[in-house]
Amino acid sequence: MRLIGLIGGMSWQSTAEYYRLINEMVAERLGGLHSARCLLYSVDFASIERMQADGRWSDAAAELGTAARALEAGGAELLALCTNTMHKVAGEVQSHVRIPLLHIADATAEAALAAGVTTVGLLGTRFTMAESFLADRLATHGLRVLRPNAQDQRLVNDIIYGELCVGIVRPESRAAYRGVIRRLVSAGADGVVYGCTEIELLVDQSDSDVPVFASTRLHCAAVVEAALSVQ
Repeated sequence: MRLIGLIGGMSWQSTAEYYRLINEMVAERLGGLHSARCLLYSVDFASIERMQADGRWSDAAAELGTAARALEAGGAELLALCTNTMHKVAGEVQSHVRIPLLHIADATAEAALAAGVTTVGLLGTRFTMAESFLADRLATHGLRVLRPNAQDQRLVNDIIYGELCVGIVRPESRAAYRGVIRRLVSAGADGVVYGCTEIELLVDQSDSDVPVFASTRLHCAAVVEAALSVQ
């Protein structure tokens, strides 16, 4: 098993999901008491969030690059950014190390295409929805990407940062997300990407009439596959 390097802390709730899922998947694959060989570098999300809000993406990339180098120096053989939003700087983070960084959008797109989906609605933070870094990566695989309208983007983002990132899960917010999903489906989406780990704490497949693609779970599966693959 190759040693996995996890860049986490954005938020710690998100990283806890990564750690749980990766270890569960390794146990399912190998059985018994097996768990993942991994290193975790957890950043202070408050500082990263300030950089996001201020548009200081190069500073954020430098901080995550420092984390990547530390993990590589510690023996990590592959990397995963435990967040959708910070894949905005995935290329810059990759440039700091020689080991591969597995991109969350690639695993998500492959799953959608395998399910026969051609148009996906994208939910995530306002950065993920409003900017093109994740949508463009999905589009390189041949997917058409729809985003919520401006009002729905604000709603989705506010629930992520104001509630889910601090461990608050409210049934009213789940109902609000269901409304956003319905509107994306009405606009033509035949699948929905849950493009933020915290979203998966609030809604699941039962909240959508079309297939959903939980990016975190799919990313974790790709990480485990890479870690267990024969070299």
